Formats: sequence, C-alpha cells, structure tokens
Amino acid sequence: MLEAPGTLVVGSEVPNLLEPGFAATLVVSQDLDIGVPVDGHAALKERLPGLREFEPSADEPSVWTPRSPDLLELNFVGMDSKQDPAEAYVLEDDRLPLLVFGGLALLSPGPQIELEGGMVRLPRLAGLCLEKLVTGRTGEKGERDLLVALALLTLARPADLEELEGLYRRLKPEARHAVFAHLTILSLLGPRDGMPDPRPWRNEVGALLRRLEAQGQKP
Repeated sequence: MLEAPGTLVVGSEVPNLLEPGFAATLVVSQDLDIGVPVDGHAALKERLPGLREFEPSADEPSVWTPRSPDLLELNFVGMDSKQDPAEAYVLEDDRLPLLVFGGLALLSPGPQIELEGGMVRLPRLAGLCLEKLVTGRTGEKGERDLLVALALLTLARPADLEELEGLYRRLKPEARHAVFAHLTILSLLGPRDGMPDPRPWRNEVGALLRRLEAQGQKP
C-alpha cells in the first residue's frame, strides 16, 4: 500500500521514522496518516484488497480500522500540489473518498526507508513541519499538530530550516500569519503525555520566529 506511486506517510509517525534507528520515541501516534496524490488515487485503490487486516469505517470510508488492537488506524488524505494551502476539497469516490487538505500541497517526496520488508516514502521535513504550522486546527488536535512540528524541529538540520524559510516566503500573507501565530502558541505550550516536552526547546522556537522576522517575512 505504502509503495503506491506518490504515496507518503504524512502524519505524526514521521518524526518517529526520521529518528536514527526508527526509535519511535518522539510522538505517541493515534493513527497513521497516508497522503495520496490525487493523480495517484486510482493506482492506490487497486491495492486496497491487500489491506486484509483492516476494514473501512462505516462512518468515514477514508478511515480504515484495524481488526487487531496492535495496529494503528489508517487515515487516507488527499494531496494536490496545485492547491492553495488555505483551502480544502473532497475527492468524491464510491470506495475511497478523500478530503484533500491544502496544507499538504507544501509536501514533497523525501527519504525512502525500508520498514518491515517494504519501502516507505516520507515527506521532506521542512514541508511537513510547515504544514503542521499553517493548518488551523484547534483544541487538542491543534496542540498535537504543533507538538508534532516541534518533534520535527528537534530533528531539523540547518538545511531543513533554510528550506522551511524558503517555503514560508512563498506563502500568502494570511498563511504566513498562521505560521507565525502557531509558532508563538508553540513557544507557550506546556508538556503533554506522549508528546515532546516543548519547554527545553523554547529558545529554538523563539530563534525560528526571530529568523523569519529578520528576513522581512513577519506578516
């Protein structure tokens, strides 16, 4: 399934998979988000019969629930590189409809890793981090997204931060405002179970805010 053309793991599992040795110590995931490019939707649908340990949710067919408690729920989401990051739409389908999130347009294919005998493609760190910062979720889900962004920042190299800055500069003013606001919120968050503790990283978050502002990119 994860080897379908263009398919990426896009959710909170990514920081765990980017850790050396796939240590999986950064984020306790609630599900596995699978990004499906809209032009690769048909190819991925052909692989659905291989999901023998899962079944589509009666309420949400883009969510596949595991038959075993040892497996994560699968959440299929759409990616459209031509989409405005502030918008979303539904790709209608009788078997696998997808909500196409605009923020996922910021993602591009990154490293490919071998996992459980198969090859899994991850997004580039900068794009996924920015997607988590630009997306306007609220409440617990919004805070978890910000802490996933923090987990990615703890793994970021200087080149990743330069790439993030370049992507940020291409955003529309309202999207840049969302990123700046969410980084500010992240700098104030307290710890949550199963997520990285933001308190030791407040200086780094503040440095990123100042870096964006210094380049004349504060909204």
